[in-house]
Amino acid sequence: MTTTQGDSGVLAGEERMLVDGALVDATGGARFDVVHPASEEVVGQAADGTVDDLSRAVAAARRAFDAGDWARDVQFRHRCLIQLHDALEANKERLRRILITEVGCPVTVTGSQIESPVAEVKHWAEHGRDFDYLVDTGSHETALGPARRKLNYEPLGVVGAITPWNVPLYLNIAETVPALMAGNTVVLKPAQLTPWSGSELGRIVAEETDIPAGVFNVVTSNANEVGAALSADPRVDMITFTGSTATGRAILAASAPTVKKTLLELGGKSAHIVLDDADFGSALPMAAMMACVMSGQSCVLPSRILLPRSRYDEGLAVLQSSMENFPMGDPWTPGNMQGPQVSETQRQKVLDLIASGRDSGARLVTGGGVPESLPVGYYVQPTLLADVDPDSRIAQEEIFGPVLTVTPYDTEEQAVAIANNSIYGLSGEVSGADVDRAFAVAQRMRTGNVTINGKSHFGITSPFGGTKQSGLGYRNGEQGFTEYLHIKTIGMPQ
Repeated sequence: MTTTQGDSGVLAGEERMLVDGALVDATGGARFDVVHPASEEVVGQAADGTVDDLSRAVAAARRAFDAGDWARDVQFRHRCLIQLHDALEANKERLRRILITEVGCPVTVTGSQIESPVAEVKHWAEHGRDFDYLVDTGSHETALGPARRKLNYEPLGVVGAITPWNVPLYLNIAETVPALMAGNTVVLKPAQLTPWSGSELGRIVAEETDIPAGVFNVVTSNANEVGAALSADPRVDMITFTGSTATGRAILAASAPTVKKTLLELGGKSAHIVLDDADFGSALPMAAMMACVMSGQSCVLPSRILLPRSRYDEGLAVLQSSMENFPMGDPWTPGNMQGPQVSETQRQKVLDLIASGRDSGARLVTGGGVPESLPVGYYVQPTLLADVDPDSRIAQEEIFGPVLTVTPYDTEEQAVAIANNSIYGLSGEVSGADVDRAFAVAQRMRTGNVTINGKSHFGITSPFGGTKQSGLGYRNGEQGFTEYLHIKTIGMPQ
């Protein structure tokens, strides 16, 4: 069932789950409400799946992998995923409206959340079709004489995907389509706040592709124990998860008894080192935009700005002007680039962290509260905090809001030390006129990815993964595809 509301474009998505090829209600028919962050109103419902529903989905995925041909027929997988790509393309505007309804993402910036993931389906279909699943490594000398060795790349089995709410359609695709193209079967558990970006994907798979029953399953639920059950289920061979480091630790603990593979993209507290020769007029407005464009709800956001003390006041002035003039408001209005936080809980978390920063001695330059012009909706003002102690809570905890903290430094060595002073290591940025110097600084940052002068590290053809407590493994690139494959080494006669 779909509903619309007024002239806003609000659109509710598929209420049912996809289990073993059928769109079904939750056991007992339970549902939970979905709230539009820009209006604070309930705009629809989703199936409130149970642990039993999850178990049925896992059983279907296990059976489809063990008894079906999906794992063995590359050409069939390619054909089905091209069907999925074409169906997503045809449903793109419907998906866009559902995305804005669930997340509050402004329509102006939905390209990365709609066009990009739809294109990635085709990329992975073609990448998997052309991948060499059997590699002959030639002759090897052994104590028993020469042996020929071949590497056989095989699917892992059943993959459980647990996804977050900030970029839901993108991550639902990023965590399932490479796994499917590699020959695995999948059970997707979308985030509670954004169930429709998962259930709509399930509906499209069921109604518009030839993907066999059980190969792809979607279980929506408002209960945390459903995701925990997926992580612990011995019939699941791998868990892929994007979300908080705290939840990632819980998934590792739940997965440990069955020693299943885990691919984790976790929290970030990335630093942006602005060198003293940087073009502030270019680098800092972009930094402000990155903080606000997704309401700060991005794991790779370089939220800690490190400015040279010699140009500190100049940098603060540029950041303040950029944040005070950033277009924020109704996500349905073209031109607005910052919408609301996804929920009241998330907004309160952001406001609490801002308050903690001020309590620890940070200076509020601009923002810091709820905009008076937007009394309805979970909005937070673009916020700039200066003179931030690098050991304070505001400098150490992921905020996931439109907030930048600024800390001065005196030397490059001090800037790198401050940047590395974090349990996280997901992303980072360096700005400077001397690119070789900026590159040398980037090499010293303990983080999985670094952008220099706005040239993004992120893309479908390049591996993306974190260090320290920001995750395990890679998405994207050749490495991201082989995460979903096991390498079997076979020794044989010449």
